[in-house]
Amino acid sequence: MNTRAVVKWAAGVAAAGAATLAYASLIERNMFTLRRYDVPVLAPDAEPLRVLHLSDLHMTPRRHRLQDWVRALAGLDPDLVVVTGDNLAAPDAVPAAVRALQPLFDYPGAFVFGSNDYRGPVWKNPFSYFDPDREYVQGVDLPWEELRDVLVGVGWQDLNNARTTIKAGGRTVELVGVDDPHIERDDYASVAGPVAPDTDVSIGLAHSPEPRVLDAMAADGFALLLAGHTHGGQVRVPGVGALVTNCGLDRRMARGLHRWPGSSSWLHVSAGLGTHPTAPVRFACPPEASILTLIPR
Repeated sequence: MNTRAVVKWAAGVAAAGAATLAYASLIERNMFTLRRYDVPVLAPDAEPLRVLHLSDLHMTPRRHRLQDWVRALAGLDPDLVVVTGDNLAAPDAVPAAVRALQPLFDYPGAFVFGSNDYRGPVWKNPFSYFDPDREYVQGVDLPWEELRDVLVGVGWQDLNNARTTIKAGGRTVELVGVDDPHIERDDYASVAGPVAPDTDVSIGLAHSPEPRVLDAMAADGFALLLAGHTHGGQVRVPGVGALVTNCGLDRRMARGLHRWPGSSSWLHVSAGLGTHPTAPVRFACPPEASILTLIPR
């Protein structure tokens, strides 16, 4: 290959890379998508129950398009809203997060927090995510208590290492959750135990879908497990899928609905709605929320 051909080839590669980066950062990260799944966990002849699952907003004050899209989800009229953490990405983001969620406060809700509710984002080498033993680096403190006070104040259940039973859609729903396993704030042992026999449906929550936590919840009989954290891989290779999950979860389960291995439980992992502010890109993995329609087994 002569020098001119090499130069043309290099220029073509650079142009393709620039176009891909522009698409990932300017277009796909704003292509908000609603996923719909039927989950067979209810007793025979039971009426469906609709659960709206949100995760990983990574909200900053200027993300008005994201705020408006989340607000519009109230039009789905869910029976229950579940938020699995990483709501904040800046110290001044609580008003923006609350504005996004406010129309959903009319519905029963529950939440757990993720690491980026407690501490702000910092830049990381993207290749470091392939090292499960890397040191966890934290940013500035975030006002998680302020956000918690708002969510609890509207009647939503704080499930950070907690367990409760609520009414949603006329059904008895048993809920359990842990604080973020990614930063070892989880304490499932303090809330463990078999699901009550008179429960219509049972749901477990965690931000990071660590298998040790999901195994324990499934062993206690929780029918549906909800998590986020993975961003679905954030960057996926067509035909390959997620390259990394940033936790112990198998890459094949980085997003979507799956039967949890060795159990009768279902796992739904949300690819999330936001992006890490220091890496505001998505490729082959648009931001998403999910409406899970629980149906008879």
